[in-house]
Amino acid sequence: MAAGREKLRQAGISEPEAALDARLLAQWLLGWDAARFVASATEEPGATFQPDYDQFIERRANREPMAYIYAGQEFYGRMFEVTPAVLIPRPETEIIVEAALSVLPNLARARVADIGTGSGCLAITIACERPLARILATDLSHEALEIALRNARRHEVDARVSLAAGDLLPPRVAGDPAFDLIVSNPPYVPEGDRPSLAPEVRDYEPAGALFAGPDGLNVIRRLIPVSAERLAPGGYLIFEIGIDQDAAVTQLISTTPDLRMVGLRNDLQGIPRTAVVQRA
Repeated sequence: MAAGREKLRQAGISEPEAALDARLLAQWLLGWDAARFVASATEEPGATFQPDYDQFIERRANREPMAYIYAGQEFYGRMFEVTPAVLIPRPETEIIVEAALSVLPNLARARVADIGTGSGCLAITIACERPLARILATDLSHEALEIALRNARRHEVDARVSLAAGDLLPPRVAGDPAFDLIVSNPPYVPEGDRPSLAPEVRDYEPAGALFAGPDGLNVIRRLIPVSAERLAPGGYLIFEIGIDQDAAVTQLISTTPDLRMVGLRNDLQGIPRTAVVQRA
């Protein structure tokens, strides 16, 4: 394991992260939790361990994210399948869930849309937490929708989470009810920030889920008016934004008829990351 840790360090991964990743990869291959790993430090692993371990260390040394090596990432206390076809769920995106649950009563028969669902982590988590809600989850990527479907089945909410391919929301058909809630983690990274991103993000995560024009607002500029048209009166739009985008997003909301900014929720660093908007 020491050799693996050193290889990760030489690949540009910080010493603490290299040590953690080397240990976690070993634990994962062995199927051991941390307690057993410590207790069994002198135990010889099986014959296939070392070649498998070396292969995973090589992948991590190439800066492949741990979540893609594991093919999974925890989100809001649940495990989700992830591949390079979808964005890796992040802790700050859980703020969307918290805001959504705060506006959806526990037994509300709410109609919810998740735009750009990716792994389905938002749609599925809301479905798990609100057992009477019905969710439409959309994405441009058919690969992403396949992963979202597997995740919905894994968490046994596929009967209440419908998946649709396309940009933003499908055209409204006569008789379709309006949405009580629309959530989204849209692409919002400015294209000019691409070179400064960590290799794990820039080289592995899907560009279409990250970048949105020169200022990062290309998708958000379309998301806001579409949501205004499809929300029920009193319904909410809750979506993630990038660093220093709060003023621009607030301005966009203020110039969109029928919408008002209810508030901005900060991440753990105190950065505004989630916009909460209500239709009048």
